[in-house]
Amino acid sequence: MKGKGLITTLLVALFGALAGLFIYTRFLDRDKLVIGTEKEKQAIEENARFTSMGSQSGVNDFTFAAEQTVHGVVHVKTKTTVSSSYSNPLYEFFYGPGSAQPREVRGFGSGVIVTADGYIVTNNHVIEEADEVDVTLNDKRTFSAEVVGRDPSTDIAVLKIKATGLPYIKFGNSDAIRLGEWVLAVGNPFNLTSTVTAGIISAKGRSFGLIDNKYRIESFIQTDAALNQGNSGGALVNVQGELLGITTAIISPSGAYAGNSFAVPSSIVRKVYEDLREYGEVQRGLLGVNITDVTAELAKQENLKEISGVFLTGVVEDGAAKAAGLEEKDVIIGINGETVETTSELQEKVNRYRPGDKLEVTYLRKGREYKKNVVLRNIEGGTGVVAPGTQSTSVFGATFTPLTTGEISQYKVTGGLKITSISDGRFRDLGLSKGTVIIDVNGQNVSSTADIRRATNDGKNLTSVEGFTPDGMYFKYQTRR
Repeated sequence: MKGKGLITTLLVALFGALAGLFIYTRFLDRDKLVIGTEKEKQAIEENARFTSMGSQSGVNDFTFAAEQTVHGVVHVKTKTTVSSSYSNPLYEFFYGPGSAQPREVRGFGSGVIVTADGYIVTNNHVIEEADEVDVTLNDKRTFSAEVVGRDPSTDIAVLKIKATGLPYIKFGNSDAIRLGEWVLAVGNPFNLTSTVTAGIISAKGRSFGLIDNKYRIESFIQTDAALNQGNSGGALVNVQGELLGITTAIISPSGAYAGNSFAVPSSIVRKVYEDLREYGEVQRGLLGVNITDVTAELAKQENLKEISGVFLTGVVEDGAAKAAGLEEKDVIIGINGETVETTSELQEKVNRYRPGDKLEVTYLRKGREYKKNVVLRNIEGGTGVVAPGTQSTSVFGATFTPLTTGEISQYKVTGGLKITSISDGRFRDLGLSKGTVIIDVNGQNVSSTADIRRATNDGKNLTSVEGFTPDGMYFKYQTRR
């Protein structure tokens, strides 16, 4: 009996071993377990392949993103003719003073192809005031570029070249990025083409007064990807090769890369690009408020419960916020259900909309939370689309641009306009010239062409002009009634 029991035990053990071997060879891979249908198996293998795209033997691998984007970044070269400040006494002896010859200044930067038919996004400061703009592709072909439009307030410009079938970079979602996420910067530093550097997202929503414009929108993505001169206008992309931003600036005591670089997020870039392409002018929806961040000192001073949100230091009389019922000292904490904690966040979110769009604004007033629907207005106080050139239409023979924040500080004024061109008309008759700053017309402060029209009854009545000459001298002209 004992012999039969032993034989039975051995047979059971042998059967178990054979069953185990069958299961192992049928269902187990040496590296992973696959159970289920063939479709599920393929899904698991596809997921494993995608995951391996971002890493290789435990080391980050950016080859996929680099290969997808390097051909979509171009080298932008500019040529500008400027008056020479160099004085040559011998030349002036023969030809007289003030006869110095103009000189040619060349610049360079980067740009990002965003459509197969040749639309390119770059920085405004790369092509500003350029007489000629040329674009060199990664395959060495060079094209003359047309400037479709510029937006100094976001430092974004759009170019167009005559080409088709171009490699381009698709817009990604900059709202979805997270701190610590890997990114690549692709550009042309120091005239070195097709350069790729890597870093991580260091911070979001940075604002430090880089853009010198009254209506500036700053909400930069901060990274530690290396940028240098020539990277401006290049691409900041994620590991999938999607455009997260346009690289714009660095902070450095030496002028070279020192660990911090900044990019305009794609949420802003895309809106500006679409507006310039469709309308020729950025359609900026304005709340009509003066704002500041809520700080610990401000919270204590105003008895605010939270050190967060955007404090309204003023509300424009004819603005959208005023019409909706918002008041000075309200604290905006949300836009369309999304939390707002800083002025840069508020500017970024509002900048995505156009005049006439309705936003739900969540705000605090004396500790209580309220919501209002606000219809955004354009720079001239209306809700319609601003036509190309409307903001600089000639008045009295002159065209204008708003003063920058630096100029406002320089002249110690609250606003004003600078003459950008002048032809026959009342202003030329008064002796005004290009570069003249106008701060008051007919006793009313002016900060836009619309202000001058309103102050002069649409250009029909001019009694006084106040401002500064191009060399900084204050003037006030009073005409006879």
